[in-house]
Amino acid sequence: MNTTIAISPEIRDQIKDFGNKGETYDDILARLLNSAKERQLQELLMDDKDCITIEEALAKAKKQWSK
Repeated sequence: MNTTIAISPEIRDQIKDFGNKGETYDDILARLLNSAKERQLQELLMDDKDCITIEEALAKAKKQWSK
């Protein structure tokens, strides 16, 4: 079952610009959402905040386990 969403003509035209010949708005939006999800996952996996280098981790482990 389909639904209707209200969007401005400008946004509709921008969505249309992302489309390929023969694609429906549903196809275009599904592809854009999938791309956004993949980008979010990549950003999450590649985030190096609160990370340390392998060398730092090894030095820390040697110090901790040498006792």
